[in-house]
Amino acid sequence: MTTQIRLAHSPDADDAFMFYGLAKDKIDTEGIQYEHILKDIQTLNEWAKEGRMEVTALSAHAYAYVKDKYAILTHGGSIGKNYGPMVVAREAKPLESFRKIAVPGKMTSAYLALKLRHPDFEEVVMDFDAIQPAVKEGKVEAGLLIHEGQLTYRKDGLHCVVELGQWWFEKTQLPLPMGVNGIRRDLPAEVKAKVSKHLKQSIQYSLSHRDAALDYALAFGRGLPRDVADKFVGLWVNDRTVDMGEEGRKAIRTFLGEGESKKLIPPVGEIEFVA
Repeated sequence: MTTQIRLAHSPDADDAFMFYGLAKDKIDTEGIQYEHILKDIQTLNEWAKEGRMEVTALSAHAYAYVKDKYAILTHGGSIGKNYGPMVVAREAKPLESFRKIAVPGKMTSAYLALKLRHPDFEEVVMDFDAIQPAVKEGKVEAGLLIHEGQLTYRKDGLHCVVELGQWWFEKTQLPLPMGVNGIRRDLPAEVKAKVSKHLKQSIQYSLSHRDAALDYALAFGRGLPRDVADKFVGLWVNDRTVDMGEEGRKAIRTFLGEGESKKLIPPVGEIEFVA
């Protein structure tokens, strides 16, 4: 019997890279048929509140709002150790001097990290890929960059005001969890176990066939040169993506715990991980 699983993720080079093995039928999916649904992370976070997809990319921050519907898979996480999202501006000024900052959605992990670092700012919500041009053109004072903007902001003459992954590591000695993959709690246990295995195998396949997986991912790289796309993928698809391990689980618990203690998110309680 074939089981249909809708697998939702963002149309970005790193997600495309890790799902290459599944998307191109490189692994045995044991009777599970995967339909890949590509949407931006803010849309996926909103969909997850409805439990719309069986498996979905999520901001770690968003888990606080969908914990009744999803558990966290230990594979496929985007977890940056001593690096992550950053605030950029045309002038190199202290973070606290910026009152308005463009952000890529209020359920993103980058937003929660920034609120933990700088609680008193007014957010201007924009599509993530509109933020860097808006800062460059002076439409906003500063912007919170995720995705490849972390590597390309200098070409626009912008300055990094704060690197939130570095700040978090100095504060906690832990990596900063950006994205995770959620799996719906109402799926049968054997389906959850198979999906977890397939996702891990897909990531391992891509890392073992890096050139082919990168060729596939470049179609989702928004015109990135191959060397920049390779560097970007390397930041977010690595050993911690294959399995976040206890360090990754602790990072998620700590990150959400900080948000809860500052009353930035609702109480989270016990976090369910599926390995």
